[in-house]
Amino acid sequence: DEALTRLGLAREVATLVPGFATALALVRGSDLVATVPERHCAALHADLVTLPLPFPLAGIRVALIWHPSQDADPAHRWLRTLIRETCAQAPYGGDIRDS
Repeated sequence: DEALTRLGLAREVATLVPGFATALALVRGSDLVATVPERHCAALHADLVTLPLPFPLAGIRVALIWHPSQDADPAHRWLRTLIRETCAQAPYGGDIRDS
């Protein structure tokens, strides 16, 4: 919204959905537009027209969050490590912090 305001534009929100797959399914059968992360949704928007945003957008920080009772759980630790390692690789290369 801030980037659009700087361009003298505003969006009109038609609906709210619980996730990117739902947003793309809704777009597929309508005249609506959705903004979704390209890397995470590539397989879902193969039959849709995709264009880059006409303005820069700040990055999204991803954080792992869990209940302290799971700190020492071996399976939980393994999963957190796997997520960190996966997100550190290309094409993501993002900054994940433990919370």
